[in-house]
Amino acid sequence: MNYLKMLLFVVTVILLYACNAPQKMETEQPIPNVVIIYADDLGYGDVGAYGSTEILTPNIDKLAQGGVRFTNGYASSATCSPSRYALLTGGYPWRNERAKILDGTAPLLIGTDQMTLPKMFKAQGYHTGIVGKWHLGLGDGQVDWNQRIAPGPNEVGFDYAYIMAATQDRVPTVYIENGMVVGLDSDDPIKVSYKENFPGEPTGKENPEMLKMLWHHGHFNTVVNGISRIGYMKGGTSARWVDENMADTFLVRAQNYIVEHSDEPFFLYYTLQQPHVPRTPHPRFVGKTDLGPRGDVIVEADWCIGELINTLEAEGLLENTLIVLSSDNGPVLNDGYYDEADTRVGNHSPAGPLRGGKYSLFEAGTRVPFITYWKGNIEPGVSDAVVSQVDLLSSLAQLVGSEARGTDSEELLEVFMGKDNQGREELILEATGRTALRKGNWILIPPYNGVAINKNVNIELGNAKEYQLYNLSEDLGEQHNLAGTHKEKLEEMIATFEVIRGEVSPKTEKLDLK
Repeated sequence: MNYLKMLLFVVTVILLYACNAPQKMETEQPIPNVVIIYADDLGYGDVGAYGSTEILTPNIDKLAQGGVRFTNGYASSATCSPSRYALLTGGYPWRNERAKILDGTAPLLIGTDQMTLPKMFKAQGYHTGIVGKWHLGLGDGQVDWNQRIAPGPNEVGFDYAYIMAATQDRVPTVYIENGMVVGLDSDDPIKVSYKENFPGEPTGKENPEMLKMLWHHGHFNTVVNGISRIGYMKGGTSARWVDENMADTFLVRAQNYIVEHSDEPFFLYYTLQQPHVPRTPHPRFVGKTDLGPRGDVIVEADWCIGELINTLEAEGLLENTLIVLSSDNGPVLNDGYYDEADTRVGNHSPAGPLRGGKYSLFEAGTRVPFITYWKGNIEPGVSDAVVSQVDLLSSLAQLVGSEARGTDSEELLEVFMGKDNQGREELILEATGRTALRKGNWILIPPYNGVAINKNVNIELGNAKEYQLYNLSEDLGEQHNLAGTHKEKLEEMIATFEVIRGEVSPKTEKLDLK
């Protein structure tokens, strides 16, 4: 009898397990892929979902309509390298004194021992890839471009990397795949310098007859593809890119990456080069707007984003992929070349209702388009929560069950998923070494003695000899300085700023505006 009871007990346990186990597996949420789409110099007002009527961006708008569109989404800096550093490391760029706009020969900015987004994903079983602009330095500052270049993206967590070293307007003008220059002829070695030209090499300054795009300021060195650049380069002729093909080149690599890794979880950092200078749309997109090359490359970028989404859908991955779209800083029109961006802007406002732009401590320097999309998992809507790209590391770590966190990265996963509207209370914003504070709906800009307007780019930088205090809930365009009339609020903001940032004395900044 005891034997029969024991046998019945064992059979019952087995049947209960058999019934319950499959049901549990069916309810498990598959691990999501993550794609970050990062534009270059795309302004708050450059996108249809944020108010643009002169530039049509249907694919970005589709993401905004199907996901969460943040009205208070920030890059960490008003320039590129610092913002990219913050996004990948979860730390404020001003904590690293080297986090400035980098030359093409700058050493790797991120420490190989630092926690990064790709490292976090790799530890959770993801394959990780970057396609597009890097601009975070390579090697140790003494790079031999004819050998494997390291350390670089692969050494900070990316399994696959297909990049350009810096920016489209800087040498070296070559693609680099997993540390090796693509298409390099060993009989035509590359040499790069940011100090002096190589004998006999033409420059935009001395050979304007070679140019198809004239330089306005700062871009008068080595000529490649009829465009003069920042810095000097010799050799590597077969490896040099054709600017007009760059968007297609990066898109195809990003699409291939998705297809090749469709059967495993992946993190893709797809970093567009548009609408940074030189603006060189493929002939398919020339004339798509009335705004000249800058408008046309934004349309081109939007098309690329649509094609990437189509690839995800074709692979059956769209419902299992979180997409984050943003920009590294605010807009600029004339940023070094005569390309009619400033003369043909018409009724278009790249900054939307905001003041300033790239390089600026005013809102348009760092407040940018910011969208999260996950089909079937994110409820569409608009969020006024304050979020920053620096928060992505800690928040995405929450998503995939990682304990990794960034130094200044807040855990805002529920906000990014559209389930909570309580974002950051405090945020330090940075522009070319200068910093400001957003707290609640208030902005504090400390005194800086630099020029108020950079005449080359025609942008207000936010510098003033006195404190500036703005209430964004009543004055989004930052036209009314309340520092003289709201003394208690000013003192509160200064105290908070100094606790986070440390005391910063007024000073004259030497600005790199290239």
